[in-house]
Amino acid sequence: MHPVLFHIGSLVIPSYGATAAAGVLFALMLAMHAARRLGTDPNRIWSLCILMLFSALVGSRLLLVIANWSVLRHHPLWMLSLAMIHHPLLAVIGSVIALAVAAVYARVYRLPFRTTADVLAAPVALGLAFEQIGALLAGSGYGTGAQVPWAVTYNDPLAERWSDAPLGIPVHPVQAYAALGLFAIAGGLLTWLPHRRQNGDIAGLFLSATGIVLFITEFWRDPFGRGSLLGGVIKGPQVAGIVLVLAGASMLFESKPQRIAVASAPVEQLPSPPLEIERPSHD
Repeated sequence: MHPVLFHIGSLVIPSYGATAAAGVLFALMLAMHAARRLGTDPNRIWSLCILMLFSALVGSRLLLVIANWSVLRHHPLWMLSLAMIHHPLLAVIGSVIALAVAAVYARVYRLPFRTTADVLAAPVALGLAFEQIGALLAGSGYGTGAQVPWAVTYNDPLAERWSDAPLGIPVHPVQAYAALGLFAIAGGLLTWLPHRRQNGDIAGLFLSATGIVLFITEFWRDPFGRGSLLGGVIKGPQVAGIVLVLAGASMLFESKPQRIAVASAPVEQLPSPPLEIERPSHD
């Protein structure tokens, strides 16, 4: 595939970074749209999204520096190449940090948790779909060996260097499988947005559907660095997928006080008949 999108002189524009940046842009636009439809302050949602993005990027790279400090302290210039490293674990760490920061922000500014989660559900799914396209181009989270007509082969040494992708071996484009699933989730959530029965429905559907996509696509991902449980029967991300499904189910089965009140149409008042006053007879 193509880990480098293009060059500007000696400046390298990586495909992963460019595609992820495009995903962030479209996700922010969708978040503003969803906020207006659900009656949430778009400015607060914008600030929340920017804060989540910044904290995820800085937090994941800071942990990468800490984990490799014994090497980097002898070669400090190698820190410049950390931005080119792509690993699924970094995405997980960044997501956890972003969610923690978002929880604090929402509490400080008293944003309704379930409504805010509904606003962010479709944009996050859209952003993750673009991230998977970038991962496909870069070779991050590559698939298992395959002999199917749509298999992809990585030949660029940078794919191996940045993402540990195997060179010269046809593999499943599992990132494309995940991206298609996430695009479908984003479209479905956006369609269902005006039909939600209670606050938290959209977020619950997002968590459950994303967990299912994560669980299924792991069958075609190479197990290297993914972790395994029960003697390799199930991978670590599949356990995370099960947790997401259970978390989504807990949001969908919420108590009745959280339901959205639907205003009933006013009953048309018919005009009352005029009051007849009996007049005295002169007969």
